[in-house]
Amino acid sequence: MTDTPENAPQNPANMTPPVEDASPPPAKKKKERKEDSFPVFVIKLVLIVAFFRSFVFSPFNIPSESMLPRLENGDYLLAAKWPYGYSSYSLPFSIPLLPSRIFAGQPNRGDVVIFKAPPGNDVDYIKRVIGVPGDTVQMIGGQLHLNGAPVPKVKIADFVINMSANTSCIAPEFEAVEPNGMQSCHYPQYRETLPGGKTYNVLDLGYRPQDDTPPVVVPAGHVFLMGDNRDNSMDSRFPAVEGGGIGLVPQDNLIGRATIVMWSTDGSANWFLPWTWFSALRANRIGGTF
Repeated sequence: MTDTPENAPQNPANMTPPVEDASPPPAKKKKERKEDSFPVFVIKLVLIVAFFRSFVFSPFNIPSESMLPRLENGDYLLAAKWPYGYSSYSLPFSIPLLPSRIFAGQPNRGDVVIFKAPPGNDVDYIKRVIGVPGDTVQMIGGQLHLNGAPVPKVKIADFVINMSANTSCIAPEFEAVEPNGMQSCHYPQYRETLPGGKTYNVLDLGYRPQDDTPPVVVPAGHVFLMGDNRDNSMDSRFPAVEGGGIGLVPQDNLIGRATIVMWSTDGSANWFLPWTWFSALRANRIGGTF
């Protein structure tokens, strides 16, 4: 018997080669990305848009001239939804999911607000906040009075707006022709300054019955709203009647605060003629803030 050292090298000729595993390595499972079906994508998109419009910003269009000179018929603006909190009127179709307003915020005098108009509470209106709870509001000879004091009202240059498909003069006496041949409307314009310093322009077309009103005390949870076109606005100076005045507006009816004009058209555009979308554009109004 021949002793072989434990660590002695072995004869390669006598070594049996290791048996290699001929089976292929296990394939790595590919992580498959599950693609959403088109209906699921649409549902998600609708939910995202509904959330954004309900709680962040929502678009509104101006269909009348009650807020001249600040807003013209054909303006499209974005309203911030969070400043005054949220109620069922904040939700699409006014779905009654919120029993009361949450995260409520107090509007300030001078804010331009979008709200559901009383008494029906089903149509969006836009007006300016004039009186907040505790204020006494009165018109005397066409001048606004707050808490017994007249609000400063200074005559400035006439407001001039071109006549177009969605803009006409309220009366022939205001019609004019510009040097370039354009027909326009010239309205007497004034600058008002509310307590606290908020300033804005209003139109005063001459004496109207609503230029003299009894004093009204704004109760808690309400606001007194007026249009800047003082003689062409059905607002809190009139009792709440469907299609007419709005009376004192509950703050729960507030939807949002106007922030910026994002589009404006003179009404001459035709959906089937794309080039008219731009010829009707009033580009100088885009980007106007409040």
